[in-house]
Amino acid sequence: MRHDALPTLGKLSRRRLLACGAQGFGALALTELLGAETRPTLPHFPPKAKRAIYLHMVGAPPQLETFDYKPKMQEWFDKDLPDSIRQGQRLTTMTSGQSRFPIAPSVFKFAKHGQSGAEVSELLPNMAKMADDIAIIRSMHTEAINHEPAMTFIQTGFMIAGKPCIGSWLAYGLGSMNKDLPTFVVLNASHSNPKANVQAISSRLWSSGFLSGEYSGVALRSGGDPVLFINNPDGVTPEIRRKMLDGLSEMNKMEDQRLHDPETRVRIEQYEMAYRMQASVPELTDLSKESEATKKMYGDDVNKPGTFAYCALMARRLVERGVRFVQLYHRGWDVHGSLPEVLPSQCKDVDQASYALVQDLKQRGLLDDTLVIWGGEFGRTIYSQGKLTPKDYGRDHHPRCFSLWLAGAGVKGGTVYGETDDFSYNIVRDPVHVRDLQATLLNRFGIDHERFTYKYQGLAQRLTGVEKATVVQGILS
Repeated sequence: MRHDALPTLGKLSRRRLLACGAQGFGALALTELLGAETRPTLPHFPPKAKRAIYLHMVGAPPQLETFDYKPKMQEWFDKDLPDSIRQGQRLTTMTSGQSRFPIAPSVFKFAKHGQSGAEVSELLPNMAKMADDIAIIRSMHTEAINHEPAMTFIQTGFMIAGKPCIGSWLAYGLGSMNKDLPTFVVLNASHSNPKANVQAISSRLWSSGFLSGEYSGVALRSGGDPVLFINNPDGVTPEIRRKMLDGLSEMNKMEDQRLHDPETRVRIEQYEMAYRMQASVPELTDLSKESEATKKMYGDDVNKPGTFAYCALMARRLVERGVRFVQLYHRGWDVHGSLPEVLPSQCKDVDQASYALVQDLKQRGLLDDTLVIWGGEFGRTIYSQGKLTPKDYGRDHHPRCFSLWLAGAGVKGGTVYGETDDFSYNIVRDPVHVRDLQATLLNRFGIDHERFTYKYQGLAQRLTGVEKATVVQGILS
């Protein structure tokens, strides 16, 4: 528009101002004010991963009983944790009132495995068999000392709920690989020990935050219909459902033309996805065509919906069908007490199926471009919470160090990365922060975490936040 075509200031109505502002540089300014955002051009470089499966052990597995062997602690049984090791670290209210902090060596044995000689607990015999397939990080650390902020932090990059989680970021940045299934799916596995201390989780962990609602995770249920309300009510045929959705879509399109609300378009897309899932989900959840050899590999619980074995096999079926990101939660790992009694069953719940998942992906040629992550939200203390005996103890939360492992998508199998002190209390070599893990995960998808942003509330938001994050090159091939 030429400047002499503009109305005079005195005659410029609000409506006319917005009309003029929608052209030329005014459009750019208006876009900035309204916070409009277009899908980024990704990947930034050739990716190693097309999809990921994140196995989150909710409650924090103790690194001292899984992947961080500390034999010298046997000599320290019931001795106090030295002040030089604790270094004034803040404690949770569950142990801050204890008069002393007695060292509790692990009662479980470790052995070396694979060409790497990785030391793995006897509680994880199957994971130990694939020591050369996985990269174990023993030097993870975080600032969060309680479960809710710690889980939120490792999943969203921020301790307070409201930011998009990893799966939502990938769904937004890379889009779908299967129009008949969600891009991001969540599975919640059951645990077997009734004495296990269970942490609550909610959809905030798989929320899309400030991103569009279409990028949220879709939770599949283990009992009844996998997705609530996806099936037609009695008496409603597929033809009637199709006709109803067509009419509803027309109404939503009219609303969209009137209001230009992005959530209206999301609603249209979600109705259509639900319609397509009526056919795709029953096929997905039908395990009858899986071979007996495959089922045997996952374990006896694989035919019981909701078990970790069942969910692990479902995770493989989901990524095989083009789902971009699968988040699998297994609760019950919060071992504040009765650790020697509770932990073996927790490990048994997940050990064989975790091994089977990696081997199954490998056999099908999927591991090369599927990233698998296994771990919790923080670690556990070397000192006992509450009463300590030679056969019984518990461990409190410990954010300073914890262990997890990764496999596939160019991760260097047979790697043991990072080191903690003799007490598994402080990191002495190659620390890896939660943000570093997130940067590494994005890197596998060909994404530079510093360039992958979304404008919100005037800030270029990103998964790894504003503090420094570094890709862990030492675990990558």
